[in-house]
Amino acid sequence: MTAPHLTVPATTAPATTAPDLAVPDAMTTATGTTPGSPLPAAPAPGRATTLPALVARQAELTPDALAVVDGDTTLTYGRLIQAGHALAARLREHEVVRGDRVALLTARSYRTVVAQLGLWLAGAVCVPLDPAQPRPRTEAMIADAEVTLTLGDAKLLDAATLPGPVLTLPEEPLTSGRPVDESDPDSPAFIMFTSGSTGRPKGVLVPHGAIAELVTAPDYVTLNGRDRVLFHSPMTFDASTFEVWVALAGGAAVVVCTEQRPSLEDLARHVERHGVTVAFFTTALFHQLAARRSRVFAQLRSVVVGGEAMAAAQAREVLTAFPWLELVNGYGPTETTTFATAHRVTVRDCEGPVPIGRPIAGATAYVLDAAGRPVAEGERGELWIGGSRLAHGYTGLPGLTAERFVEHPAADGGRLYRTGDIVSLRPDGILQFHGRNDDQVKVRGFRIEPAEVEHALREQPDVDDAAVTVDGAGTPEARLVAFVVAAPGPVPTGAALRERLTAALPAHLVPDTVTVLERLPLTPAGKVDRRALTGQVRTAESGPSGEPAAMTPLEQAVADVWSQALGTEVTRADSEFLLLGGHSLLALVVTEDLREELGVEIALADFFAAPTVAAQAALVERALLDAHRDLHPETPEHSDAH
Repeated sequence: MTAPHLTVPATTAPATTAPDLAVPDAMTTATGTTPGSPLPAAPAPGRATTLPALVARQAELTPDALAVVDGDTTLTYGRLIQAGHALAARLREHEVVRGDRVALLTARSYRTVVAQLGLWLAGAVCVPLDPAQPRPRTEAMIADAEVTLTLGDAKLLDAATLPGPVLTLPEEPLTSGRPVDESDPDSPAFIMFTSGSTGRPKGVLVPHGAIAELVTAPDYVTLNGRDRVLFHSPMTFDASTFEVWVALAGGAAVVVCTEQRPSLEDLARHVERHGVTVAFFTTALFHQLAARRSRVFAQLRSVVVGGEAMAAAQAREVLTAFPWLELVNGYGPTETTTFATAHRVTVRDCEGPVPIGRPIAGATAYVLDAAGRPVAEGERGELWIGGSRLAHGYTGLPGLTAERFVEHPAADGGRLYRTGDIVSLRPDGILQFHGRNDDQVKVRGFRIEPAEVEHALREQPDVDDAAVTVDGAGTPEARLVAFVVAAPGPVPTGAALRERLTAALPAHLVPDTVTVLERLPLTPAGKVDRRALTGQVRTAESGPSGEPAAMTPLEQAVADVWSQALGTEVTRADSEFLLLGGHSLLALVVTEDLREELGVEIALADFFAAPTVAAQAALVERALLDAHRDLHPETPEHSDAH
């Protein structure tokens, strides 16, 4: 349970002084000008402002302006702030007090926005939960965050049966309730969970002021009150903070993507239907959209990309095909509040690795060597982030907070966050990204600690040891791959182990393949040789044995689409997509190819429910028959007419 009235001021977050840290000679600072009409100046920007205060300001200036669009449901700024105050009043009636940690379990909708606003007005900290993640992980997050109440959609709460008190969100926005605002710039707005090396996710305490500074009059992306910003990221992904609150802080409208698992075509349709002008895409999703020159870019004016290194070829493709597009490469761990640096990408930038730019919105950057000393211009060093945008630290983990958030003399008594990323500083003051200095990896935009996945595998009774790495690191085809050594007794199959992991880990942490080895290869120093492991990936290991049976023409057509997406020939009707290295992003590609080449649309939920070539061919056949019947609605079911 949450300690009553608990807040964690930034000045009291645990920290330690790194030994022999030298003061950098100069500090890299924020940057850039924004084309177009600037937004009205916000009062007390930065850490002196809360997110509810930003919405309240817009409600005073333009109460009838559109704030949120969710399908056919719309909320003006006046109605949004009214609904937030009414929900806050109801939360206070249920004994929610300032500093309480309240979990939020909703499908992405306008109610998500109202719920976050209401929680903050009541003074609570929002702990977003993902309805799709396994229950054990959700329960661990609730325990680690010391949640006192879970607020959410009625159906999701009933299905989840979570521990502790729950409160159902109203079906329609509340309209009455005494105005209340207990939010504070220095108090946490969110506890965002990321992968943890100990086998449990770690919760990052992100304060109101840090988010407000990120989204108030941003100079790293063009935004005005006429814009519409797409909200399609999961609520548990910190990019959703940008998607929702950069719009509401600037008087623009949030457009909620009503498809919970949108396909590439769903995204394009949604952007076109609602006139979306600004969007964020993970780097992996951007690469897939760019490879197809998706028409989604034709509608957009500004696209922010982040999560992994941006590929120059894909960036060049988009900028060449859509020369008006403002393309921004954003960089930043959750601990630095979504984005710490940004760079407007030009065609010239695509002649080499795309840079990550300069610090933005109150962030500062230092490039230091292993002893904490500044490196020379052009040399590689670790990136440390400072300034007013840092998170308070990790909830319930003072030791880890002290290790990663370090007091530094150059920060005027403040702290720097050790990112673990290797960068260099160009003569023009722009940062270039070069990779990691530890085992942490990024796959399809998700930050992953392999040790967390290894821990889950070692917990299996028939596994002695495990190692997890990335095959194709740094490419759009990157896959998380696992290797295990079996315990004495019956040897488990990789498929069986992978299936067990889906019950314990969220989808992005489940390896694309699990391979059983006699032993893990070691380096001369006795450590696991992860580079050698990536050469042992055997996608065929999980496939069926024996001669493949002949496929029907429709099965062959599906297999051809799979082969193109997976980069390997699929020859069997009983081959399984996931066991051949498929994943959620490739599923988007396959469903798009099936739509283009066979003229059928398959929802992602149906796609994953039909895991084999044969099952998907049956899906395609049913879709074709349904489309055929739609063309002849008056034709009897058993007629020969066409």
